[in-house]
Amino acid sequence: MSAHSRVAAITNRIVERSKLSRELYLERLRNAVGKSVVRSSLGCANLAHGFAVCSTAEKEALAGDHVSNLGIITSYNDMLSAHQPFETYPAIIRQAAAEAGGIAQVAGAVPAMCDGVTQGQPGMELSLFSRDLIAMAAGVGLSHNMFDAALYLGVCDKIVPGLTIAALTFGHLPSIFVPAGPMTSGLPNDEKSRVRQLYAEGKVGRAELLEAESKSYHGPGTCTFYGTANSNQMLMEIMGFHMPGSSFINPGTPLREAFTREATKRALAITAQGNEFTPAGEMIDERSIVNGVVGLHATGGSTNHTLHLVAMARAAGIELTWQDIAELSEVVPLLARVYPNGLADVNHFHAAGGMGFLIKELLKHGLVHDDVRTVFGHGLQAYTIDPRLGEDGGIVREPSPEKSVDPKVLANIETPFQANGGLKMLRGNLGKGVIKISAVKPDRHVIEAPAIVFHSQQELQEAFKEGKLNRDFIAVVRFQGPKANGMPELHKLTPPLGVLQDRGFRVALLTDGRMSGASGKVPAAIHVTPEAVDGGPIARIMDGDIIRLDAIAGTLEVLVDAATLADRKPADADLSDNEFGMGRELFAPFRRAVGASDKGASVLFH
Repeated sequence: MSAHSRVAAITNRIVERSKLSRELYLERLRNAVGKSVVRSSLGCANLAHGFAVCSTAEKEALAGDHVSNLGIITSYNDMLSAHQPFETYPAIIRQAAAEAGGIAQVAGAVPAMCDGVTQGQPGMELSLFSRDLIAMAAGVGLSHNMFDAALYLGVCDKIVPGLTIAALTFGHLPSIFVPAGPMTSGLPNDEKSRVRQLYAEGKVGRAELLEAESKSYHGPGTCTFYGTANSNQMLMEIMGFHMPGSSFINPGTPLREAFTREATKRALAITAQGNEFTPAGEMIDERSIVNGVVGLHATGGSTNHTLHLVAMARAAGIELTWQDIAELSEVVPLLARVYPNGLADVNHFHAAGGMGFLIKELLKHGLVHDDVRTVFGHGLQAYTIDPRLGEDGGIVREPSPEKSVDPKVLANIETPFQANGGLKMLRGNLGKGVIKISAVKPDRHVIEAPAIVFHSQQELQEAFKEGKLNRDFIAVVRFQGPKANGMPELHKLTPPLGVLQDRGFRVALLTDGRMSGASGKVPAAIHVTPEAVDGGPIARIMDGDIIRLDAIAGTLEVLVDAATLADRKPADADLSDNEFGMGRELFAPFRRAVGASDKGASVLFH
């Protein structure tokens, strides 16, 4: 079966599996669509509260039933480099809306935390849950029912998935995502990683490490490596939520502002009052979701999206599974080499042809669906462009180049970097998990070694510092799942395990927790479910058990006979330290209610 046929077959399977839930979702969506501006259903007191601070002219416009009102959901704060640029967006949007005969109001703000700040800290245990909280917070803002379309200002790890869940929950409204773009290139990511490993070995001090980190993360915009934040931007474009070409334009540039203004005017054009009504919930369908998964594989994107895409799809009544994601990975070639899957950063990716070139190459072989709706219109072909700033300050879209400007960063589909996307599902007597091997050397795709069991990443780091890990082993870091402690990323494990691998030892990680979207060269079986706190098989592993992680065959086994494994009492752990401090007590209801990793690790969809 050709790659095109496989993609079509998997898409059809998702359609059939989702038939009942999708039909129910669309029925609810259509019942929510009004025949005039949505606020016409509000009573006079309701409406008066809604426009109390508006100008006289705006009040007159909002009192009628012809002028569209845009709701802005913003994740602005001035601590996060990626979200700081959003400070000025509402003023730009309000002006652009007025020019187009509409009105825009900030409907609400959502929390936005930075995994880079909270890595290895107690606050990281709130990170995954913040996705569903963001969806709820956006829902509160839009619940005032004052808006005919929504603009979502978000970029980073959990923020965009949370906002997407909100956009699809309010799927009767047209929605456009407005990005801020990546920071300009700083210290090369491989050099940053080298200094991190030297610090882990005690060869450089904190001052040298901080200097390297500060040169890497140095200004407004997303971090330039290809982690979850930039994977989010790729997804929003290939799924049709972005204006074509807008994902990777640096903040503070005229082109960046032109895209924001264009998105505003386009949002007004696709409301129910216009001729191109595009409700988000109808626009995003099974084909759009598959396009997102294909883009993730083709770019070597973040493993976090094996959680987020499942939850995002469920918000639209679509049932996506890890098996779907894994099977798509088998037929989608890797076309991008962006750190940690290469030496380039996202600015180099964009300069090499970026999203326009990537989508054009995928369309060549039918690996993405062209027959989809987007905020720009019908068909993904419209996204195969290279954007430029026109003389009038608007956006000029030229055809994307026929060949990559830099084949070391972005490949033509006829000459991919590897034949598959490198994201695989693992199955075996330890349950299910996922692994990303696009940055793992082929001789490390199969690791068979004794287990060393840890109940926290701190335990592993201490063992490394004490010189106890200079051997072949698979680190089992358990009680890191969503129910146990919110499933924090275990990014702090990357430097010590990388050092041990560089010393020649065969090492790997096995965990019911998460790794960063920047996880790289060390093989890591992550998101293992059932998790340890639920008595999953991972809780029955003992020190010295031989574990076989086979990313080629897609298997994850502890080489203990079934009867012995079943007779073992699952390990227990004192999780009381996870219950309090840094806001963790506020999230106890989330830990109790959260679903399994393969269902999206969500408190909203099980």
